[in-house]
Amino acid sequence: MSGHSKWASIKHKKGAADAKRGKLFTKLARAITVAARDGGGDVDGNPTLGLAVQKARDASMPKDNIQRAIDRGTGEGDDAAAIEAVTYEGYGPGGAAVLVETLTDNRNRTGSEMRHAFEHNGGSLGEPGSVAWQFEKRGVILVDGERYGEDDLMPAIDAGAEDVDEDGDVVRVLTAATDLTGVRGALEADGVEIQSAELTMEPKSTVEVGEGDAGSLLRLLDVLDDHDDVDEVHANFEIAESILEELEAKA
Repeated sequence: MSGHSKWASIKHKKGAADAKRGKLFTKLARAITVAARDGGGDVDGNPTLGLAVQKARDASMPKDNIQRAIDRGTGEGDDAAAIEAVTYEGYGPGGAAVLVETLTDNRNRTGSEMRHAFEHNGGSLGEPGSVAWQFEKRGVILVDGERYGEDDLMPAIDAGAEDVDEDGDVVRVLTAATDLTGVRGALEADGVEIQSAELTMEPKSTVEVGEGDAGSLLRLLDVLDDHDDVDEVHANFEIAESILEELEAKA
């Protein structure tokens, strides 16, 4: 099995708070708009749009918001035309590789702010290609680990999932990028409730980050993830549960 990072689970918990204050909806809408602009507004005929819309539905984004985002992408609005996807790469405290996907209407501004975020939180922004080789695009499905165990998710394996593993209070199902939709459908058909399902850049291997760097690394990832132009943040670290519990207690 390829390495996976604690960041996926931590980010999933964080997403609930982001949704409450509307920040997550803004980012989801932008991703939908760009997907519709680049591949058309047909959810069934545009796989990228389909995944973006499903992610918005998983976050309980209202249908009207989703449709408005699609309409902006398929219309003639200058705001949609000006948005471009730019990826930034760097390293965080403890040597963790960090990959940041942004959707921006001003790459110079965003690039400057990404550099500031890294440098002021114990990291360093790298050159294009410096860490991207450490990741690969995969499908990741999360379900509630208190309700389901690995044995409950055998339909995912039958549908082509590559791995199922428990990660704290969630269970992760890992798929090839092309199999995400089919595996999700198989789980739902078997009555399994999905917490999230998305294409992500999974690390091929991970680095263990100790107590001295863990807090600084998580602060960096929080700063990046909270940035208005950031769509996704990926990292390849592992942090011991005891350290995470200690950090949560201090928060």
